[in-house]
Amino acid sequence: MLLTAMLVLADLPVSLDGAAAAAAAAPAAPASGSSAGAGPVPRGCLPSHDGYLRARLRGASDLDIRWSDAQLQCDGGRRATGKGILLTFAGRTREGGHRVRFVFGIDAAAAAGVTRERAANVTVIFEGERRLYSTRGDSRCTVDLLQQTPVGERLQAQQPLRARQIPRAQQSRRALRVQARGFCIAPATALDGQGELLLSRFDFAGLIRLGT
Repeated sequence: MLLTAMLVLADLPVSLDGAAAAAAAAPAAPASGSSAGAGPVPRGCLPSHDGYLRARLRGASDLDIRWSDAQLQCDGGRRATGKGILLTFAGRTREGGHRVRFVFGIDAAAAAGVTRERAANVTVIFEGERRLYSTRGDSRCTVDLLQQTPVGERLQAQQPLRARQIPRAQQSRRALRVQARGFCIAPATALDGQGELLLSRFDFAGLIRLGT
């Protein structure tokens, strides 16, 4: 029941990343760099190596996140409801610490182009610490700028002319680089109602995979 509730609040389908919610529900592990609970996070977000996440959090935890591509992992796809897109980012706030995972559900179609003023649901999961905060709906956060670009096109543009031999898998228009900027006007609340976390601003570049 706890895992199901977390997935619903996080707007997170099991098929995409159910392990994230399971990790949040698990007992905390020692934060030693050599412990199993604090093993290395897979590095790299985008094939173009320009992914990032920047966020300001205040409340139950005060954090200023500035993760570059090499410091995080990311994934994404369509929302479980089929309406909108979903992106996840995970990294560590300090060396040897537990992972923190951000989940953004955005009310926007998965399509190349630029859109503005889209409602968003945001969830922050402190993996291994039994802490999950969610805005529980699309009324508290807004993405004021959203740009989606086919991954293959961006890779082609970044390569020298003589080296533009991009693998077929990376040329697929079924993967989109998603760049967004936004804010929340009200805090995310803890699963048990005891605690709040305000994500006053955020911006990121990540990836959504839309199939073959």
